[in-house]
Amino acid sequence: MNSNVIFSNDVPSRLLQAINDLKPGRVFILADNNTAAIARQLGIPSASLITISDGDDHKNLDSLTHIWSELQAGGATRHSLLVCVGGGMVTDIGGFAADTFKRGIPFINVPTSLLGAVDAAVGGKTGFNFHNLKNEIGAFAPAHTVIISSCFLTSLPHTEFLSGFAEMIKHALLSGEPQLSELLNANLASFDPEHMLQLIRASVTVKQQIVSQDPTETGLRKALNLGHTVGHAFESFALSRGKPVPHGYAVAWGLVTELVLSHMRFGFPTTILHQVADFISHNYGPFLITCDDYDSLLQLMTHDKKSLYGEINCTLLSQCGQPHTDVTLSPDEVSAALDIYRDLLHI
Repeated sequence: MNSNVIFSNDVPSRLLQAINDLKPGRVFILADNNTAAIARQLGIPSASLITISDGDDHKNLDSLTHIWSELQAGGATRHSLLVCVGGGMVTDIGGFAADTFKRGIPFINVPTSLLGAVDAAVGGKTGFNFHNLKNEIGAFAPAHTVIISSCFLTSLPHTEFLSGFAEMIKHALLSGEPQLSELLNANLASFDPEHMLQLIRASVTVKQQIVSQDPTETGLRKALNLGHTVGHAFESFALSRGKPVPHGYAVAWGLVTELVLSHMRFGFPTTILHQVADFISHNYGPFLITCDDYDSLLQLMTHDKKSLYGEINCTLLSQCGQPHTDVTLSPDEVSAALDIYRDLLHI
């Protein structure tokens, strides 16, 4: 089932309409410590608020158990509704909690971060982190409705805004050079909410077009993993060191590395590679690694969900809009790409 995706900056009325269409028996709202105030302001009558701690390090089994317990204590049935208000962490774990509680209750996503809007809230992937591995446990469970807005972004910390923008760059690389050029030349210091909503719509449309053709990631949808094999390794490595990094930052660094691999394997244009690397270097800075970290990073890549038999498996590009999925890479190739990544980001 595909989600009903609504693009609007009038969130309360569109949300109320979506709830009325479902006619649930009881409504529960899931938020984290940062988005609980937003959830209260949405004005959903007689809704019970469930709050979890913020931060991706809390997207874990303890938080999941807390959500299930609150649903159970609140008398939730299969006719109840869970509204997930927050960033990707909230919609990921909230969607999984809803899909598994009493074998599934409907849920609505209201992403409040740019990353949540363009990535986590749309496409039906849910899950949580387990034993320091990103999204190790999860399921495909599309939200009934996703309400995407840019009105929450003006108060978003700049690091969180950049985290979502990295996923938009990924979608643009999968779409074509015009969309990529518009993003790389965008003024990230200030933006018009209505124009940003248009950019978000264009980005989400890329993902929707891919997901609609391959909802459970058996083929084409693997293109959306661009930047994520290396990015997830960076993210898990940082988490294991007790210094978590934002998901989108890890994806940004992963994009640079995998574009290097794309050039090595398929001749991806160096002009575009350097444009993206310069943008990432200027706006995100580097993820600091040395050659002594390569073995740990390579090991993490073999644990990635795209790995079938313990190999390193990536999505690469020959040109913008021309992805190659299930590309198996040798440790030597990835190590060489990490060397070039460090050069491009001036480490």
